[in-house]
Amino acid sequence: MFWDNFIHTFGFWGILDNPQQLGMVLLSLFLAYLAVVKKYEPLLLLPISFGMLIANMSPENLSADGNGIIAILYQGIKLEIYPPLIFLCLGAMTDFGPLIASPKSLFIGLGGQFGIFTAFGLAILIGKFLGPLFPELNFSMTEAAAISIIGSSDGPTTILTANRLTPDLLATIAIAAYSYMALVPIIQPPIMRMLTTAKERVIVMPQPKEVTKRQKIIFPIAMAAGTLLLIPAAGPLIAMLMLGNLIRESGVVDRISHALQGDLLSILTMLIGLCIGATATAANILQLKTVVIILLGLLAFAFGTVGGVLVAKLLCYLTGGKVNPLIGNSGVSAMPMAARVSQKVAQEYNPTNVVIMHAMGPIVASTLGSAIVAGIFISIFG
Repeated sequence: MFWDNFIHTFGFWGILDNPQQLGMVLLSLFLAYLAVVKKYEPLLLLPISFGMLIANMSPENLSADGNGIIAILYQGIKLEIYPPLIFLCLGAMTDFGPLIASPKSLFIGLGGQFGIFTAFGLAILIGKFLGPLFPELNFSMTEAAAISIIGSSDGPTTILTANRLTPDLLATIAIAAYSYMALVPIIQPPIMRMLTTAKERVIVMPQPKEVTKRQKIIFPIAMAAGTLLLIPAAGPLIAMLMLGNLIRESGVVDRISHALQGDLLSILTMLIGLCIGATATAANILQLKTVVIILLGLLAFAFGTVGGVLVAKLLCYLTGGKVNPLIGNSGVSAMPMAARVSQKVAQEYNPTNVVIMHAMGPIVASTLGSAIVAGIFISIFG
């Protein structure tokens, strides 16, 4: 009796009883391969893959829905602790100078929000036409709003919005958001090449204008105040982002600034990745509703990239060829990954071209824009 009970505590019995867990384990190993061997955003993908691995090998002890240490760490997501702290760290490493110097990049960031509204509309249409046949796909307006924020390509914004609007879908939505963020180098380049011409890809943009320290200090204060007055629901994210940036630009608390940019950001990224991966159990993922949400997330991300690139092409035309449309992919707020993709693709066609600083303007504009859209959705549907 004693040995029989002990033997049945072995983890492989759960996998034998539910072979779908084995499939999730294999998927986690593939994601780990992408992180370690292919080096696709290992800071995100490595903890996500490991969280997925341990959660499917021991769901009761090591999943976000279980009773162990991971479930405790997951409270930082449910209680909305990690997302504002991530924004605090991002603010400390963000230079708003490119946006201040070139306000027109704001339009590229706005174009990147096209993916959010595309996914929102598609989720409503799916609920209308497929809901009667598949009740689990009968998405409400609130669920559609939460799902659509995957198109922001901003993990903290997605987590906070989903937690406020549809806590029961938080795990699925967060997995989709962080998976696509990690796969930015795979998803975006084909879209960028498809929508741009050979002539556009080699455009060398003029040097950005100088921005004064006074402008950089006034910007976060004004942005935080304006957001809190107009869209207070976006306040937790925008205020923390601006506090981090003020700490950076003030120059009087370098020790805090370095800590936010370094160790704290790394630890928070690891914790969020591990917890999100630990929600990806077979029971949570292998459902029709989950598959549809993940596909909607992919479409949202793709259309966000399309919107940003098309707006950048329009600016290229209006400015007489002074804007390289390849920076349009940074209209989604996968910071700083999207900007690195802009630089990499641009140098494939012109090895001497440097567009990364120009790409940072749209990407920080998109970070602000997606947080504001999330705040509007929370105000309307929350």
